[in-house]
Parts: sequence; C-alpha cells; structure tokens
Amino acid sequence: MSVTACFTFVNAFTQEPAVMVNYKVNTNKSVTFDYVKTDPGNYTVAFKLTNLSNAYASDNTNLNAGFYSGRLLNLEPTNKDQGIGFSYSYSYIRGKLKPKFNPDFVYTLPCKNGTKVKVLEVSFLNAMYFGNTTPEDWKVYRFCTAKEDTVTAMRKGIVVEIKDTQETNLGEGVEYSSRINELTIEHADGTIATYKHFKRGSFTVKVGETVYPGTPLGINVKYNANSMYGATVMIMYLKSADFEAAKNQNVQNSKSMYGFVTPHFYTAEGADLILIPQKDYTAASTPELVKKEMSKKEQKLAAL
Repeated sequence: MSVTACFTFVNAFTQEPAVMVNYKVNTNKSVTFDYVKTDPGNYTVAFKLTNLSNAYASDNTNLNAGFYSGRLLNLEPTNKDQGIGFSYSYSYIRGKLKPKFNPDFVYTLPCKNGTKVKVLEVSFLNAMYFGNTTPEDWKVYRFCTAKEDTVTAMRKGIVVEIKDTQETNLGEGVEYSSRINELTIEHADGTIATYKHFKRGSFTVKVGETVYPGTPLGINVKYNANSMYGATVMIMYLKSADFEAAKNQNVQNSKSMYGFVTPHFYTAEGADLILIPQKDYTAASTPELVKKEMSKKEQKLAAL
C-alpha cells in the first residue's frame, strides 16, 4: 500500500493547519479518513484519491468538515482478503460550499442602538482567496463613528476566528490589510461575516461563542491617522472549491472562490435598506429582529 499526503493551505493567514486529515487501516482492511479542526466553523475539504486499488471511490470529492473532529470518508475493500492501495491529498478552505441563503435577510448595523454612523464603501484589494480581479458582487462597508465606539454583531452566529495581535493604528492610506485585528462569525445559513479594525485587546467574545444582534464584539479604531473611527464588515459565502482551476489562473485573471452578499439593514431611517455610501444612518433594532434566529430556549433566557 502506498500512501502520500499533500497539504495545501488556502487560509492565507493561518499560522498552523486549520484542518488536518489522517487515515487509519482497520482490522477488516477498510480505511477511514478522519479530520481534526482548530475552530468550530465549517470547512470544505477538496479530497483527492490517486492510485486507488481494491476499492471504489470518486477521484475528487468536496467534503464538509463541520465539527471540531469527525469522519470524512470510509473505503471498503472490494476483495475482503486484500488491503486497499491508495495515495491521497487534500486542500481546504473556510466555509460550507454553495450554501442556500436568503439574500434579502435583514441585518442590524454593527453598532449600539442610537449610534450614528457614516457608511463608506471599501474598494477591492486582492487577497489570496479573493483573487486578483475585482469580483462582480464585491461589497464591503466601513461603518465610521465620530469617536471610539463599540462594534456589535449584526445577526446570530458562532465566532469561528479572532485575530488580536496587531497594534491598532495603521499607516496612512491603508484600507485593507492582513495587519489588522479581526473577527469572523459564521451564520446558520452558511454565510460568513468578517469584522475588521478592532482595538487590540478589546474583544469581548471568544471563539466558539454564540452571538446575537447587538452583542458587543470589541472596540473600533482608526485605520490611519486622518480617518474616522470605524469597523470594516463584509459578508461572504463559499461559491467554489475548484483548486485545480485556481492553479491554472495567472496573476492577472485569478478569481475569488468566495461570493459576496449585499446586505439589507434595519436602521432608524428604514426597516429594510441597502445602504448608500457617504450617507449617515442611525442604528436601531426591534425584539423581533433580535429573536428571529433564536431557539425558544434562547428567547426564554434572553427574556424576549
């Protein structure tokens, strides 16, 4: 039996592998592939088998890794008296592939009720998993406040990643950089919200924690000496896990594996708005918005 493992890390900022896949040959000669993850978020694992003998399986399969650990694949020998020969490799990327979600879902603004914010659109800056060509659906907002203020969750979700290692004030003109503190929340429908530009040490939640609309997340910062305080927010979903196609793209034409959501917001100015850049809005909410994704138990605990 020949076995090889190849790891392709797609998360550009991960210091250690977020997903590890190992195999075990069982006493009945079957082979099981299990995964271990470092956070509770969903990952799509592009699993490739080569040189397979004495078993049937797809050469390339996209599999979902949802819990901290679990089973990815099981191979059964065709001839029960012989072992299975195989080689394998895998790549992974954060997110559940092609999730079904409501594009008209209404979010709350990422700030405390009554807070006035100026909304800016953030222009595209290529990143490893966003490609080098501007996605047609690119939509990223910066919510600016006159003074340092609290950033809050826009909807219910699970905190899947926090990066809190950078000094908070960035250089002049920097609008989108990996050298910032950020937090990522995965929603029940598979969409992913990333909140960027937090004051170092200000996070009030932890990885694995469930948050709700209005839950304080941390404190916003200026992104350069001349800017207002603010947080940058984008909502995305995994639309492709075609790593082979990505390898064949060049620097000029590489495309994002993620799609981007243009969110609808509830504000004091309107109950279902798509935000207009350079305009001011006031954060507002209702009990119905807060509890619409809550279980009955959660509503009871929150006294809603």
